[in-house]
Amino acid sequence: MKTAILIFLIFPFIFSMDKTIYDFEFTTIDGVKKSFSEFRGKHILIVNTASKCGYTKQYENLQNLYNTHKDKLVIVGFPANNFGGQEPGSNSEIKEFCKKNYGVSFIMSEKVSVKGKDINPLFEWLTSQENPSFTGSIKWNFEKFLFNNEGKLVARFRSGTKPDDPELTGLIQ
Repeated sequence: MKTAILIFLIFPFIFSMDKTIYDFEFTTIDGVKKSFSEFRGKHILIVNTASKCGYTKQYENLQNLYNTHKDKLVIVGFPANNFGGQEPGSNSEIKEFCKKNYGVSFIMSEKVSVKGKDINPLFEWLTSQENPSFTGSIKWNFEKFLFNNEGKLVARFRSGTKPDDPELTGLIQ
């Protein structure tokens, strides 16, 4: 009996270790629930974004990357206000800013937290995943997580790496 109870208590933990990107869902900036499983067979680039950051101009690079590769790439921007209060707006204000200033047509999530006590479960998982680049907490806005078309995390890039950097784009080819 004790063994059965122990297995029952441990099983959810063991199962959660086997999660993939396809096990996660998010809510778009328009309030629509999406599952990453909808994007099977495509590369996925996840970026934590902010509208009042020195890296905000990367929205333009992200949109260009999306325009070039949208047949095989999904980009999801996750606005977050975790660094210097650089994303203070509401979801509707963020959406309007991105569309007006950068013509953003790739998917944007609702505003989330990417670190701290209220970290979004996706980002808690992302920052703990082993990958060829590095692991650990997000340091600033516009960090990027790239998954290949089989859902495997293949690289992570810090904020200073632009979305059109050959190191990143070469992994999408």
